[in-house]
Amino acid sequence: MGFEGDVWQVRCGTESVGEILIEEADFPWLSGRFVPGPAYDGVRELFARELALTERDDDDHWTEWEAAYDEIRRRVTLSSPDGPVPEFLLHIDGDQAWFRWSDVPHDAPDTA
Repeated sequence: MGFEGDVWQVRCGTESVGEILIEEADFPWLSGRFVPGPAYDGVRELFARELALTERDDDDHWTEWEAAYDEIRRRVTLSSPDGPVPEFLLHIDGDQAWFRWSDVPHDAPDTA
């Protein structure tokens, strides 16, 4: 899978949240350098909170993480060089981003 060197787009509506230059592909994760765009300031704290919640270990942290991540998914989209992907799990920390994605929405009916 030749993902290295690809540029993926993170958007908030029509505005650029940033670009991810893929530097490493370790299936199912892709990671690389994150270059923020004009809309990043509007979601920066959401990504910081989401990441902080993954590091907690108490009774409520996963419920809080799901709520934080639902807000990220509501506000941003992720696009490969071929176009938008329907499902993704994206983390951004400073100038680094890592994510996994699916071409099939998680709520798609099972056709098997």
